[in-house]
Amino acid sequence: MVGNKRFSLLYPRGKEAVFKKIEDSAFHDLGLDVITKEVTSEQKEQAIISDILSHFSSDPDITNYRQEVFEDLKDLPDLKTKLVELFEKIEFNKQYGLLRKSKDEVEGLWFLMHRLNQYRDYITCVDALKDCLDDDRIKSRGLKDYRAYIDEIYHDAHFHDLKKDLETLTKDTSEIQSVTLGLNLNNRLEAVSMGIVSVNNKPFKKSGIVSNFADGIGGDKIKEGNDWNGDMHYRLVDRTTGFSFTNTMTEAIKATNPLVRSASGTTASIAQGDGLANTPAQFDSILNKMLDVMAKNLRRTLDKYADMALGEVADVIPEFVYYIRFAEFMSKLEAKGFKLTRAVAVPKSDVTMKARGFYNFKLAVNLSDPKELVVNDLDFDPDHTIYILTGANRGGKTTATQGIGLLFALAQGGVYVPADSFEFAPVDCIFTHFPADEDKTMDLGRLGEECIRFKEIFNETTEDSLVLMNETFSTTSFEEGYYIACDSIKALLTKGSRTIYNTHMHKLGIDAEEFSKDSKFKASSLIVRSDGGNRSFKLAIAPPEGSSYAADIAKKYGVTYDMLTGNK
Repeated sequence: MVGNKRFSLLYPRGKEAVFKKIEDSAFHDLGLDVITKEVTSEQKEQAIISDILSHFSSDPDITNYRQEVFEDLKDLPDLKTKLVELFEKIEFNKQYGLLRKSKDEVEGLWFLMHRLNQYRDYITCVDALKDCLDDDRIKSRGLKDYRAYIDEIYHDAHFHDLKKDLETLTKDTSEIQSVTLGLNLNNRLEAVSMGIVSVNNKPFKKSGIVSNFADGIGGDKIKEGNDWNGDMHYRLVDRTTGFSFTNTMTEAIKATNPLVRSASGTTASIAQGDGLANTPAQFDSILNKMLDVMAKNLRRTLDKYADMALGEVADVIPEFVYYIRFAEFMSKLEAKGFKLTRAVAVPKSDVTMKARGFYNFKLAVNLSDPKELVVNDLDFDPDHTIYILTGANRGGKTTATQGIGLLFALAQGGVYVPADSFEFAPVDCIFTHFPADEDKTMDLGRLGEECIRFKEIFNETTEDSLVLMNETFSTTSFEEGYYIACDSIKALLTKGSRTIYNTHMHKLGIDAEEFSKDSKFKASSLIVRSDGGNRSFKLAIAPPEGSSYAADIAKKYGVTYDMLTGNK
């Protein structure tokens, strides 16, 4: 995915930026699917949020650009409210791009009227956005640049010409309330042809403009001639494929012909069973022929503005929705006492991450009291490029691993992060190696599937990547798992990818220095501290605490001597 040219609130205009999309499995492993559903219940909005959070760029300028826009919208609730009201009123975002026609198809009146509505919405959108963004409190480059962009559109001569033309077109089209048709009959009173007589600014009533046809066919009441105005031109409308004038008009005659059945009205409706019911597009070709002069004028006027930037204005609306929904959601969390802060992206140097007081965001959204959270500090630098994370079973290793991934994902998505402070060099992608579902390992077995997935991840990683591994290679014997894990860690050190490898294999943490002997990047042991045998969920850079792998697994599955025999 490459971003440039068009205006966006997700990256500076004109910047060449390459985005990588994380795998769906990684999106799930990080809990981003759960978070997205918490942010909004609207499926269309969930799709927007998922798409943005799934794409990564290692350019720190893009992250900071997004963070600034989000902070403006979050800190200016009245501006946010105005924008929400605007998007609720206009149909521009919903209608834009929905109309489709073949390459060689000429736009008929129905399509042209929808184009006219799109242009009306465009005018409304530009006028309203100009009013919303006329706010001196705005600080972000993104909103300032967008304000300048809207001002350019607003002061463009074509924009004012469009407004004038739309006023005229709207007046012309809104005055059309009815069409008078001329119907030729044969001696059996069957409709043989039909044409337009006049376009009227009043609708037909049960009496008035049209004399009662039922009375009109009664002997001496048949008029001499047709009493046409000399300026009215009869334009014959041909029979159209898929639509029968004869059938339709026969139904109309039946509705008003006392020889067929009694009827009190003189204005016939289209029969419910007719192909025209609820299908205005089918009526378009007929109406277009009848109103060809108007259609040509409408098409000619609208085509003058074919190059207007409707698409660019429409494309930014979902981006506003993305920021606004996160701002609403995070404001609610802050009101409960959860700490959220603006992330700061920096160019890559020795320190590639400095997180203070961070916690797992997915865990937090399901809590009502922030006091239940345990916060931690962690850095990435050349001496701590790979963390081998060990600790007691259910001690918080997976929670911490996932929490680090969420810091990067949320920060690079441009929204606040769950921490006291977070300074980092952005990653080009996040790769996760979490246990796979059992149905995905039937053919190769768990170990075989793990090996293949790790090789695919390794081939994709760069020095700018983040790799999160959760109990990788622990589905086989300790000896086999340890052997594969050693080679995997050494290989990752050659890449320099920031990595957290949480595992029950404490020996990997003990041997961390050994893995780093011949590498410029270093692996180090990270533990979840045990507080007198209790799980503290606090991280520390230290050697593994004991060899609790077997004991924890035994307790997990209830196979200690005491648990098996019932001795307490």
